[in-house]
Amino acid sequence: MRAWVVTEPGSVAGLHAPLALTDLPEPEPGRGEVRVRVSVCGVCRTDLHLVEGDLAVHRPHTVPGHEVVGRVDAVGDGASRFAVGDRVGIAWLRHTCGACRYCLRGDENLCVAPLFTGWDADGGYAEYAVVPEAYAYRIPDAFDDEHAAPLLCAGIIGYRALQRAELPDGGALGIYGFGGSAHLTAQVAIAAGATVHVMTRDASARSLALDLGAASAQGAAEAPPEPLDAAILFAPAGELVPPALSALGPGGTLAIAGIHLSDIPALDYDRHLFHERQVRSVTANTRADGEAFLEAAARIPVRPTVTPMGFDEGVTALQDLDAGRVDGAAVLHVED
Repeated sequence: MRAWVVTEPGSVAGLHAPLALTDLPEPEPGRGEVRVRVSVCGVCRTDLHLVEGDLAVHRPHTVPGHEVVGRVDAVGDGASRFAVGDRVGIAWLRHTCGACRYCLRGDENLCVAPLFTGWDADGGYAEYAVVPEAYAYRIPDAFDDEHAAPLLCAGIIGYRALQRAELPDGGALGIYGFGGSAHLTAQVAIAAGATVHVMTRDASARSLALDLGAASAQGAAEAPPEPLDAAILFAPAGELVPPALSALGPGGTLAIAGIHLSDIPALDYDRHLFHERQVRSVTANTRADGEAFLEAAARIPVRPTVTPMGFDEGVTALQDLDAGRVDGAAVLHVED
């Protein structure tokens, strides 16, 4: 099968791309697993962090991609949740131990021995992928493959970040950075009655934010027009933490959604943290988060903005993401 693999992590803008298109054997599903004939795979910023070396290498020459949509074409021993032909999604979280203190209390996203798609095991930048059936999702009929793909990470992580931000009913939410995850989260918040203000450096992203119903859109470090009850930082830019905290009203919460963040500048206690403002990180998601988000996305319905790309454009997709040239979320079409 054709697949993209990470060669030697490095800059996607460099002379030698750290991603190579190659031929690999078709994977076989193990016990409790299903094999998926990949239709599309979303391009996530976490893929970029993995390819460029911001995330430590867990498995050399891994196939990235964890926003996978396709059809089950083979079922391993003991697997019975899906049948051949079922449409499913493969997301970031692919295994938890089920026995540690965090799994037992319902916080499997904090599992001490997790495995992740496209980091610990091959992902969806390939014609086939396998996944434990317990960690696959049924795709709502409301979405075609292309528009379902970004829901599986960008959407789910944004949904968890929104919960972590503890936005009160009818409150004002600030969103910093407006890419694949943020443009989905904004729609969920607006549907719930929130007033959303977007801060992002990209003019086309600001235009998209306003089209989706944001009350305002301004530069990445500019102040919103009113104090915020909550904020989410999607951009992997630590320098935006101080202005985001400054924009919070008393008791406000800033949730940082990314798996990687550049260094945060020194904070001033009075300006950034006093009056019970708080900062919270977001670590992966639980399967319950994923199921809840997909149900909400279909009900609202959320309208993903996608930039479709051919499978041969794997490197270009990451370069465009890195340079801010993607509207919404990029999606690789694996199956022609």
